Amino acid sequence: MLDRPLTEPSKQSKRLPNQRWQIYPQKRKFAQNIAVLTNISPIISQLLINRGIETPEQVQAFLNPESLVLPSPLEEFPDLAISLELLQNAIASQAKIAICGDYDADGMTSTALLLRSLRTLGAQVDYAIPSRMHEGYGINKRIVEEFHNEGVGLILTVDNGISAFEPIARARELGLKVIITDHHDIPQKLPPANAILNPKLIAESSPYRGVAGVGVAYILAVSLAQQLGETKGLIRPMLALFTLGTIADLAPLTGVNRRWVKRGLQHLPKSNLPGIQALIQVAGVQARGDEGAGEHTSIALSNRGSRGAEDKIPKFQIPNPKSLKPEDIGFRLGPRINAIGRIGNPLTVIELLTTDDMGVALERAMQCEQINASRQQMCEQIEQEAIAFVETEFVASLQQDRILVVVQPNWHHGVIGIVASRLVERYGVPVFIGTYEDEQHIRGSARGIPEFDVFAALEACHDLLGKFGGHKAAGGFSLPAENLPGLRSRLIEFANGCLEPQHLKPLLKIDAEVNLNQINQQLYQQLNALHPCGIDNPDPIFWTPNVQVVEQQIVGKGHIKLTIAQTVEGQQYTIKAIAWRWRDYFRLPSRVDVAYKLRENHFNGNTTIELELVGVRLPIQAQQFSVSPPTSSSTTFEYNQRQYTCGFYKNGLAAELRIKNPEGKILAMQPGQVNGLLGTNRQDAKEVDISQPQYESIIQAALQALSLGSA
Repeated sequence: MLDRPLTEPSKQSKRLPNQRWQIYPQKRKFAQNIAVLTNISPIISQLLINRGIETPEQVQAFLNPESLVLPSPLEEFPDLAISLELLQNAIASQAKIAICGDYDADGMTSTALLLRSLRTLGAQVDYAIPSRMHEGYGINKRIVEEFHNEGVGLILTVDNGISAFEPIARARELGLKVIITDHHDIPQKLPPANAILNPKLIAESSPYRGVAGVGVAYILAVSLAQQLGETKGLIRPMLALFTLGTIADLAPLTGVNRRWVKRGLQHLPKSNLPGIQALIQVAGVQARGDEGAGEHTSIALSNRGSRGAEDKIPKFQIPNPKSLKPEDIGFRLGPRINAIGRIGNPLTVIELLTTDDMGVALERAMQCEQINASRQQMCEQIEQEAIAFVETEFVASLQQDRILVVVQPNWHHGVIGIVASRLVERYGVPVFIGTYEDEQHIRGSARGIPEFDVFAALEACHDLLGKFGGHKAAGGFSLPAENLPGLRSRLIEFANGCLEPQHLKPLLKIDAEVNLNQINQQLYQQLNALHPCGIDNPDPIFWTPNVQVVEQQIVGKGHIKLTIAQTVEGQQYTIKAIAWRWRDYFRLPSRVDVAYKLRENHFNGNTTIELELVGVRLPIQAQQFSVSPPTSSSTTFEYNQRQYTCGFYKNGLAAELRIKNPEGKILAMQPGQVNGLLGTNRQDAKEVDISQPQYESIIQAALQALSLGSA
């Protein structure tokens, strides 16, 4: 069968990213109707349709999230009322409260948020964060015993605790009250806490469903401040920390996350928190005008009930609003915080985010900067070692295993999660990476692909593991070293049960085709309506077929800087582009299809629009191969241990690519078309979407064979 999944790469394909392109169908008439009804441009309408937003009401709610009427969190979180009661009683009696946080950006911003707010509200509160190096993730019995010995009456976990049955049970035995605030997946057995706040326990339709750990902390802190009537001066600092943690943790930018992050990004540049200002200054982040910003309303959690003085903010327009972008946090601020949790002391970040002294804040921000530089070097070294190990040991069996389990000694387990993400990007399979803590114990991190559930995989191996946790996309685990062969076998079995061969290429979802002459400041400004972009609301990705690579060079740490050109109606248009960490693909072919995001480049006072390449493939274009229809230039090629023939043939006025399998079935398509024909003859052939992975794979293999044949 010609439509059988094909995965074996040809030699030449190793020089291009190993991707499968999925191009959204263009619903031009539908997009035009939505555009007219909602007074937006057709391109924005199409982008919203791609994201499942298809009615005027949905468009309004998305473009203006402040217009949504939010339910009270008390109605959504069953244990919120008892959590507030426990905290109010502790504050009134001056009982000691202890926060147990996590060492990533989400956990540290959550810890800082609750420390600041509870202290302001008069609580006697301190905190502890387990050592990544010596204890690993989450509250443990040592911390519980220590809290008990210090006279703590109430433990408050943030960004952890949902899987910590034994430590929580021990706390209850000792007479401590416990509130768990977490957002990780729900285990089969819940810990015996007094109250549990976790968005995974509420309705999937709830606007609060996607909040990260810092979102749960924010809801708890704001609800408590509102109940005590003490919101003045509290909300905006907490909103800043919420925004920082939400984006750094890659939480979905939908529901209340979109509403509050959009607000927070505008407030961050003028935040009165010294730590935020110091971090922005040290990272060299500059706020920019954002035409999608400007209108502010209430900062309350919901649109119902009473509000404090600061919560009632009149609507107004900022003449030239300055806002940060999510990528400023995701690529600049967040990594500097995360680096501390990975290889430094979390105390540095907690002090940074809770101090009111600008001098202390700048000192701590500089420490973040230095440790992040060390983290970058460490990642680079471990990545190269991991690649060398994979290429030697596993690359030949990757298609059969459908997963990578990579364990080596002397790696820093604080950064192997980052390396796991890079290996997923490189090899297109889920990655479980670990390092030895000692001869008997391994600790690791896991990263998945869209079709693979990391947490479910870990649960399937629970009898081989020590501690584990996480969610669909990522997780952490530990195990006795003697169980490593069993773990590898079990994970291979699990991966083969849920992954098909066509899944083993990173999926690139592309929004729309755009010609280079359409790319300008006006188009870029229109895209502001979609901001803030992030998880579940991705940056728009466009593609342009058959561009010419005019110039290309390696810059920085393995990036490709290039100029590409396209001829449209007899006129050539050029644009600059950057491809981050694409050294392995240098030099790119002279003719390619490119997929990209649009970015502003601010240099010497000039602002230009450039492309950030996220995908490249050989073009489906007859011209590339110097084949002149109707002369048929055909060749044979082997793919997945089967022989095929392919060639370009004349069909009317157009060139047509045809690929024939050993059984005589033919796939035929014309350059630039989304659909092709599949069958033994044209009369009985069925129409198929050739952008789907099983067709895209064989088309690329055929084009490469023709390219080599005409070289």
